[in-house]
Amino acid sequence: MGYRIVVVGATGNVGREMLNILDERQFPIDAIEVLASRRSLGTECMLGDKTMKTKDLDTFDFSGWDIALFAVGSDATKKYAPIAAEAGCIVIDNSSLYRYDPKVPLIVPECNPDAIDGYSQKNIIANPNCSTAQMVVALKPLHDRAKIKRVVVSTYQSVSGTGKEAIDELWNQTKGKYVPGQEVEAKVYTKDIAFNVIPHIDVFMDDGSTKEEWKMVAETKKIIDSKIKVTATCVRVPVFVGHSEAINIEFEDFIDEDEVREILRESPGILVVDKREDGGYITPVECVGEYATYISRIRQDSTIENGINLWCVSDNLRKGAALNAIQIAELLGRRILKKG
Repeated sequence: MGYRIVVVGATGNVGREMLNILDERQFPIDAIEVLASRRSLGTECMLGDKTMKTKDLDTFDFSGWDIALFAVGSDATKKYAPIAAEAGCIVIDNSSLYRYDPKVPLIVPECNPDAIDGYSQKNIIANPNCSTAQMVVALKPLHDRAKIKRVVVSTYQSVSGTGKEAIDELWNQTKGKYVPGQEVEAKVYTKDIAFNVIPHIDVFMDDGSTKEEWKMVAETKKIIDSKIKVTATCVRVPVFVGHSEAINIEFEDFIDEDEVREILRESPGILVVDKREDGGYITPVECVGEYATYISRIRQDSTIENGINLWCVSDNLRKGAALNAIQIAELLGRRILKKG
């Protein structure tokens, strides 16, 4: 017996990736509908070899459906997620709307699976920010061993995190650099992204940080431990898919780099590729289409007591969005719905 699944925002990058992963992981499905706004009505989507046409989100009846995977922005989520939830359909939301709501669990299944029991307060479960998701997968098993005091993280985030228009802008600007007269003005980003890096993701806040940086702080505290101090610098880089992070961790207790390497090798969702030789590490190009969060460059930080540095890479459309949502649905099935 399988589940009745709705994918909301099925025509976008994350929505399509959700369909791919549902198929790849053979998620038990009895029925599925794909929804979009009226401007995308009738667009074809694929689930394996099955072709489906999108239906109108505005008129869809969520009654009798088990899980709705939301891959739309906060404005649409604010309107339609409560409708789905009130109809008895459990919402797994990829937007930022509910992440900081104390009545909505924020879940990374490798880190805090027990928190999913809190879904019943609103019938909604939140998916974390892409940059947070891959980082906490690495932090949680280390925190369990040696208690993390402080994290300093610098991110190198791909343009797919912004959406299709950003992918197109990088592509067109890159071509324009080589073809005189075909230069493309920056529209999605504040400055050119081709052959450049931009230390600005989301809006600026009063303290000088950006909203993306604040998200990493707030979400890490909610998912792992409110006592962890986090400071982040989030940077957009000219990469199509795959987020990278340089993470410095200060622990309460000493932990040796060899033990860190061994703990991470044994932890769910992680693959360690850490050889001190040319190419003995993972780059974003190599993680595209993969499920794992890759960890490389593990080494002691001798400038502080109990410090470790590491390099963390993951496909942001997968672990940072669609994959984590499907993993939440799988966890929900095992612990709550118990059909599949």
